Amino acid sequence: MEYIKRKSLLYKTGVEYGDYTLNHVQGCSHGCLYPCYAYMMAKRFGKVKSIEDWMKPKLVSNAIKLLEEEIPKLKHKIKSVHLCFTTDPFMYGYTEICNKSIEIIELLNSYKIPCTALTKGILPKELANTDKINSYGITLISLNENYRKKYEPNSAPYNERINSLWYLHNKGYKTWVSIEPYPTPNIINQDFNKILDSISFVDKIIFGRLNYNKKVTEFKNYQKFYNTLCEKVINYCISTGKEYHIKDGTYKDFKVETSVG
Repeated sequence: MEYIKRKSLLYKTGVEYGDYTLNHVQGCSHGCLYPCYAYMMAKRFGKVKSIEDWMKPKLVSNAIKLLEEEIPKLKHKIKSVHLCFTTDPFMYGYTEICNKSIEIIELLNSYKIPCTALTKGILPKELANTDKINSYGITLISLNENYRKKYEPNSAPYNERINSLWYLHNKGYKTWVSIEPYPTPNIINQDFNKILDSISFVDKIIFGRLNYNKKVTEFKNYQKFYNTLCEKVINYCISTGKEYHIKDGTYKDFKVETSVG
């Protein structure tokens, strides 16, 4: 494991469904090839030179020290803290990163600050010892392992992710799933209902389209495809009493887009 130091950690996120966040790791070993927005931004701003460099995660060695300094100053402003928007807090196969993430969650909880966490890895069973104010989620855009191996090559198998989420659900935690970035049928043709069935126990679903991939716009009526799935998610969540969030730009009203002349 490589290490880096930072001057600050907690910050207010601009992500539409987030409050405060932190990224105590630089890079991600999962190597997602959708492409990955976090990698694209890291390369653009000179933090990494290549996808190979990005896939060698570096842990922030002074993360706890920074939090011990920052939390008392910000605790009255923070509603929740998300782990993480530009990396994975439970990176598959990286025990040291997982342990540090749990330590961070426990520190934030000691100030009665709720945490949310999202992973393409496996949610550790040790999370069942954290405060019930937390909620835990997984990314799930397919059930096809061949697709995972191609586009999320070093992430956890889909069934292992679901099982780890199910475990925390049974322990009384609020659970959620991010079905994003969801691919168009010309990338992979799959049964969306089966994905919904596989995570029927969760409390919340976030749905978003695949961006930055030209194959999406090559698919005829791709916007109608995403609109249909958005409506399916909304109807499914309303009928089953779940929360939901449709990512900005995923649903578009054709009537608004239509121009005359």
